[in-house]
Amino acid sequence: MSSHPLWSTDDARWQAVTERNRAADGHFVYAVRTTGLYCLPSSPARLPRRENVEFFATPEEAERRGYRPSKRFLRQQAQHGPAARIARACRFIESRDALPSLAEIAAEAGMSPSHFHRSFKAATGLTPKAYADARRQQRLRGALGEADSVTGALYDAGFTSSGGFYEASPAMLGMSPKAWRAGGQGARIWFALGACSLGDILVAQSGVGICAILLGDDANALLRELQDTFPRAELVGGDADFEARVAQVVGFIEAPETGLDLPLDIRGTAFQQRVWQALRNVPPGATVSYAEIARRIGSPTAARAVAGACAANLLAVAIPCHRVVRNDGALSGYRWGVERKRVLLEREAKEKP
Repeated sequence: MSSHPLWSTDDARWQAVTERNRAADGHFVYAVRTTGLYCLPSSPARLPRRENVEFFATPEEAERRGYRPSKRFLRQQAQHGPAARIARACRFIESRDALPSLAEIAAEAGMSPSHFHRSFKAATGLTPKAYADARRQQRLRGALGEADSVTGALYDAGFTSSGGFYEASPAMLGMSPKAWRAGGQGARIWFALGACSLGDILVAQSGVGICAILLGDDANALLRELQDTFPRAELVGGDADFEARVAQVVGFIEAPETGLDLPLDIRGTAFQQRVWQALRNVPPGATVSYAEIARRIGSPTAARAVAGACAANLLAVAIPCHRVVRNDGALSGYRWGVERKRVLLEREAKEKP
């Protein structure tokens, strides 16, 4: 919640409460001494006597004074609170063919542009523009697979001109649109196979950045997985320079605290990218539950979808889905095997200062 000059005095706040002014929600709460509860200014509850009311800038301040949220407060927060506003903004972005301005999205969420920008990034791990770009990327991939032509796909994906489309699409796809429609035909993917303490490893790179880090016990199976992802791409064995990049990835696996200073080609839906960005914010040595990641991206009921996004991750360790555990702290499924997950977590715990 943030202060506002319109409601800087108790008299002004009481006036907002008597008017049940929804615009004041998010700027303060009022608490009732006789019930021990606090509410939003717009609460439809019967008005208390003025002498029994005190005001707090945030719910946390009210709770520190011993008050509890009313049931109406909890329902209103679910319907109109920050998470609901961010979810509404996401739906607004997704419904628009062209990227709306920050001011337009913030107005839809009922926030000032600067406050909305901070809140959106804190909730989703992405800026509004990055979220819109990820959504457009998802639509572009789908349109290229369904449209009769690349020209048809560019308009289906929300582009208003071919110039903007051809300028943006290589970064979104890692290749030309025609190559994507052809299953990667004409695109070049460099790759190398190696070994690390977790078994066999395959590292692949597109023209954008590292697009796959795969782990397993069978190098041929890893190569087949890469071929299945880009069935018509030109797969090229890495040269000496690329082998050095593979060594960087292996070094990162062995010592995650060193970081991975390499460009990544992260491909996924808007939801997956929100999950993956949230995972990249989890530091080595820490773990988080699927439910917590869902809360962090503003989708508290999407724990199963978070698990699905983890399973779809092609960038082992670089996007650290191994740091996600069950609510009780127990290890759960991992694309590259629970035992590898255990080893990674134990290694990071030892390195934690």
